[in-house]
Amino acid sequence: MSTETAILAGGCFWCVEAIYDDLQGVTAVESGYIGGHTENPTYKEICGGDTGHAEAILIHFDPAIVSYEELLDIFFHIHDPTTLNRQGNDVGTQYRSAIFPQNDAQRAEAEAAIVKAAALWPDPVVTTIEDGTWYPAEDYHQEYYARTGDTTPYCNYVVGPKVRKFREKYADRLKG
Repeated sequence: MSTETAILAGGCFWCVEAIYDDLQGVTAVESGYIGGHTENPTYKEICGGDTGHAEAILIHFDPAIVSYEELLDIFFHIHDPTTLNRQGNDVGTQYRSAIFPQNDAQRAEAEAAIVKAAALWPDPVVTTIEDGTWYPAEDYHQEYYARTGDTTPYCNYVVGPKVRKFREKYADRLKG
């Protein structure tokens, strides 16, 4: 099995990580930070919005099972790519919608996916394509929803509903 890597930022990384964890062909998902100017940022630092980083996920996937294009299609269905620096009540540049391609082929697919997504949304898509250095988030952020479920207020009101909506829409693509 060969694996590839994708990095996506679509708001709170707990939400996005929980969704891609369920997807067939995804072998691992890591929450982290990318796109800023501070080396080795901490959650506390990025929360202020001063480091320029986005909360993001790094996805390891098997392209024989799920393509990069499919990952991007799902990305544009699970978050609102029309709100600048915001997802729901999460506001700030750290919650921006961004794609961080790992090579020229991914960059071309990301550009095409943004054009395709523009037809799905009534407002302009503000998702950016960026470069950056990946920094893993602190251990307590990894697999947060998998560990806590809906026991925290944020997960109960924000993460859980997104995960359930994804599982319903993509039931045929879920891991067994």
